[in-house]
Amino acid sequence: MRLNVPTLLLDKKKSLENIRRMVEKARRNGVRLRPHFKTHQSAQVGAWFRDFGVDAITVSSFRMANYFANQGWQDIMVAFPANVLEIDRINELASRVKLHVVAVNIDTVEALAHHLRHPVQLWLKIDTGYRRTGLLPHNHSELDKILNEVKQSEKLRFEGFVVHDGHTYKQTDTEAIQTIHNTSVYLLHMLRKRYMKQFPGLQLSIGDTPSCSILENLSGVDEIRPGNFVFYDLTQQRIGSCSFDDIAVCMACPVVAKHPERGEIILYGGSVHFSKDSLLQEDGSVSYGRIVEFTENGWTAPLEGIELVSLSQEHSIVKASPQQFDKYKIGDMMGILPVHSCLTADLMKGYVTVEGEYLDHLSGLPQQCELVS
Repeated sequence: MRLNVPTLLLDKKKSLENIRRMVEKARRNGVRLRPHFKTHQSAQVGAWFRDFGVDAITVSSFRMANYFANQGWQDIMVAFPANVLEIDRINELASRVKLHVVAVNIDTVEALAHHLRHPVQLWLKIDTGYRRTGLLPHNHSELDKILNEVKQSEKLRFEGFVVHDGHTYKQTDTEAIQTIHNTSVYLLHMLRKRYMKQFPGLQLSIGDTPSCSILENLSGVDEIRPGNFVFYDLTQQRIGSCSFDDIAVCMACPVVAKHPERGEIILYGGSVHFSKDSLLQEDGSVSYGRIVEFTENGWTAPLEGIELVSLSQEHSIVKASPQQFDKYKIGDMMGILPVHSCLTADLMKGYVTVEGEYLDHLSGLPQQCELVS
């Protein structure tokens, strides 16, 4: 297999193992796994989940929901505050799948109640500490108002409460992540206790890869919605969610220039391929990716003495020790583990497996990528 432009490589075996572990953890805990497909956004990768018995999924947009509905998925949650401007698409999807939508205010619920033509499962998003968006769990007056509106609607079916503990991404300590998780579960249980008489079947759903990967006990909720675990990345490795060996995607970028006086290697592959996400190192430097060597069946663990230190639109700069610098020549392909696989996958718009198979992506197939056996 020969590559000639920036390409996102996917190790299917690693990805399948990541899926298997999460499926088994969900079963041990007696919770439903509704994986978030915003990380891979691929029909073929989605099909791997089916092989493990997964039949309900999470997405981040109604466009993505439509893509996976066309792949035969029938139970889809759009875990992003519903955009009422897309009511036509919401109605079309609700006519053919069990569609779950999320709201964080009364205005959205009123608009949905007025314009829906088909039944929709409604979840209320609760902010338990992330402070991005959501209803505060103790704001009972607002919650009561929303749920009273739901009870009067013929098309809205209240399903329960969802939480995304995004603040776990800022932790590297298991006890801190456990505390965040415990707090969310406690607050969700308080809400269930308050509203269970009105809605006896209401569900509790959480979703973040650090909690779902690191913690063994996920009981106390009905559903988990991790997504990044299908590939993992350097951020998840830093948190402790995975090892380097679990990271299932790797960028391959051509070497286009070398500057020995600076110990720098220039790659074709920049922020339009990786995103600008970075990691702060212990020495105060910033890393945009870790360099690996390609092997017959994939790639190695990250190398020492070489680091991706800068990104512009199409270029990246790799700082290398003299020993590492001399290993590469113009025209070589260099492997880089991404800081954030979700954004890298979204920008790259497709994958090539280590066996040379193209996998598609919601946004389109890789452009100008030549494979030669």
